Amino acid sequence: MSQKLKWGILGCASIARRSVIPGIQQSELNEVAAVASRDIGKAEQTADELNIPLAYGSYEDMLADPAIDVIYIPLPNHLHKEWTILAAEAGKHILCEKPLALNEAEAAEMAEAAAKNGVYLAEAFMYRYHPRYDRIKELIHTGAIGDIRGIRSAFTFNNAGDKGNVRYKKEWGGGSIYDIGCYPISAARLLLDQEPVAVTVQAFFSEEHGGVDMMASGLIEFDGPAALTFDCGMWTAFRNPLEIVGTEGIIEVPSAFVTPSAGTGNFYLITGGERQEIEVPHLNAYSLQADHLADAIINGSPLRFEPADAVRNMRVIDACLLSARERIRVTL
Repeated sequence: MSQKLKWGILGCASIARRSVIPGIQQSELNEVAAVASRDIGKAEQTADELNIPLAYGSYEDMLADPAIDVIYIPLPNHLHKEWTILAAEAGKHILCEKPLALNEAEAAEMAEAAAKNGVYLAEAFMYRYHPRYDRIKELIHTGAIGDIRGIRSAFTFNNAGDKGNVRYKKEWGGGSIYDIGCYPISAARLLLDQEPVAVTVQAFFSEEHGGVDMMASGLIEFDGPAALTFDCGMWTAFRNPLEIVGTEGIIEVPSAFVTPSAGTGNFYLITGGERQEIEVPHLNAYSLQADHLADAIINGSPLRFEPADAVRNMRVIDACLLSARERIRVTL
C-alpha cells in the first residue's frame, strides 16, 4: 500500500465535487487518484477542475484498478447497496454517503458484504468527526448541564424549484427524512449513547416533487426521560441548529451539521443565567472523516462508527417513514 491511500470517486455528484473531494485532498493520509462517471466527458471535466489524475468512463473500470484503495460513493440512495457490495467484492474499502441504504435490510446486507470481503465500510456523516462533538459529549458526561431532558434539532433548506433533482425521485430514495432528517436522528443517538424505542412523525408529501416528503416533524423516544424533537425539510428556509436541554443548563449549537467555517462552529453553554461561547478549532470535517478511515485501514484498528451503527440508524429512518406514511406511532 502506498504512503497515502488512493481514493476513487464513484460519480460526480455535487457533494463530491463541492465538499468531499476537496476534503480528501486536504487530508494527511489520502489522495484522490481517480474519478468515474458513466459519462466520460463529465468524469474528465471533474478531473480537470479538481486536479484528479485519472478519469474513468465506467464505474466497473475504476473498481478494476488495483491501485485504488478506497472508493467514495456519492451516488443516489438507491444505488448505494449495489455499488458498495461490488466495491467490497473488488477488495476496496468504502466511504458511502448517508443514508447508507434505503432500509435496514439493505444496510445489513452491505455491512455483511464488507465483513465477508475484509474491507472497511463507513457512512459519510462528516459532522461526527469534528472535535466539537467530543467537547459537547464531555460537557454532558461531566454534568455541566445536569441530566438531559430533551434534544431539539432541525435541518432544512429550500431547493424546491429544482424539480428534476434526484432528491425528488421517490423510487431513488428521495425525501427530506432520507436526505437530512438522518442527521438529527444520528446526532441524538450519538449524544445519548442510546437507541430509540419509538417514533412518531408527521410529514408533508408533495405531488409536485414526486410524492416525497418535503417537510417532516418528529418525536423520537428513548428509554428514559430524554427524547428528540426534530424537523427536516427541503422547501423551507435554511437552518441546522441543535439544542440539548438539561436539568441545570443548555447547550446550543447554531450550526450543528454543516462543516463550520472559522468562528461558525462555536457553540454555547448556558448555565446559571450566563451564556458562555465555547470556541472550537476551524477544521475540515471531511478531511477528518477521510483520515479516520485511512488510519483504521493502515493500522487495522476499529472504526469509531462501525457499519452496525449505520444499520441501527436505518432502522430508525425506516420507522420514521412508516410513521409518516401511515400516521401512526411506531415502536422499535
